[in-house]
Amino acid sequence: MVSRIKTAFFAAIIAGIIIAPVFGLQILRVGMTTTIVPEWNMIFRGMAIVFVFHLVRPYIASLLSRKRRKVSLPTIDERGRKMLTFLLIAIALVWPFFSGRSQIDIATLVLIYVMLGLGLNIVVGYAGLLDLGFVGFYAVGAYTYALMYHWLGLGFWWALPCAGVMAGIFGYVLGFPVLRLRGDYLAIVTLGFGEIIRLLLINLYDITGGPDGISGIPKPSVFGYPMLRRAPEGETTFHDLVGWTFNNQDVIIYLYMLALALALITFFVSNRLIRMPVGRAWEALREDEIACRSLGLNPTGIKLSAFTIGATFAGFGGAFFAARQGIVNPESFGFIESALILAIVVLGGMGSQIGVILAAILLTVVPEVARGFAEYRMLVFGLVMVLMMIWRPQGLLPVKRPQVELKT
Repeated sequence: MVSRIKTAFFAAIIAGIIIAPVFGLQILRVGMTTTIVPEWNMIFRGMAIVFVFHLVRPYIASLLSRKRRKVSLPTIDERGRKMLTFLLIAIALVWPFFSGRSQIDIATLVLIYVMLGLGLNIVVGYAGLLDLGFVGFYAVGAYTYALMYHWLGLGFWWALPCAGVMAGIFGYVLGFPVLRLRGDYLAIVTLGFGEIIRLLLINLYDITGGPDGISGIPKPSVFGYPMLRRAPEGETTFHDLVGWTFNNQDVIIYLYMLALALALITFFVSNRLIRMPVGRAWEALREDEIACRSLGLNPTGIKLSAFTIGATFAGFGGAFFAARQGIVNPESFGFIESALILAIVVLGGMGSQIGVILAAILLTVVPEVARGFAEYRMLVFGLVMVLMMIWRPQGLLPVKRPQVELKT
């Protein structure tokens, strides 16, 4: 007991040292005078919480170890996956007609992260390649549309396939330096790749606009007819074509439906790919690269295909993001975005498409709902991920692999 108290005491001291510069100092500025006031209550509360936690941790661990065998973790079979898929699609189709503008905006953001999560799920969940720079492909897709409009005057539908192709090329190029890398080394290289793209976007001021980015990006048109209140000279708006009165809500719903279509295409294409020989090759590479090579499979082509296809989906998501926002700048593609996309894949379950969709909904909607706790958002986010890795490492909805068991 004495050793436990000592451990808890030292942990509380270290917690106080960490908390003090982050949460324990308040900067007050009165006129030209700036003073720093220590928040002792915040520091001592954090130290007390850490002290009590370390005292009761052995009892909590023993209690959980007793009950762990009694808890059966639910998995999803093929039939359940199909039913849940159809249910989610039905809810998504009717959602914009029974919701307000803010709810539709949040749902559109969810669908963007669904596209990104499904793309990264190919690289991390199926091929087993840890990618911390996935946001770089997202940025390539967004800036492809922005630059094609800014310099060539091309619209969304011309830029969308180009954004996917350009991001796929970047993914293919990234695949070569990481062919012989695994684990932490692979993560560091991909992290550096994402930061290189962001710094290039900042420094190529004459082309990308630097930190200011590119603004005035138009929304997607409907069969060539813009959804605007007033049409440009020589053009007709979509509302005038069909005889509707212009309403901003129609534009929001159209963007949502377009995002839903792109997310469904990403879902069904990736679902077909994992059932094809290339998908089986990804799984073989993830399980054991040496055994994969011994079976006559080429790990080089398998890795390149995973990076290329995953990056292509990220490029589509980036192009839609640029069209939705109307402006792109490098600050939208920082490392935190890569961490969030990776957290979606891990939280949902590695290789589980339905799990990725549920995790994208959870990690996008909860911060928007709990805006009152915005300053503690990353703290709660990190705590949830730590708890998930301890008690549910397989994710929210782990996929059930097809298997055959022989009776003894």
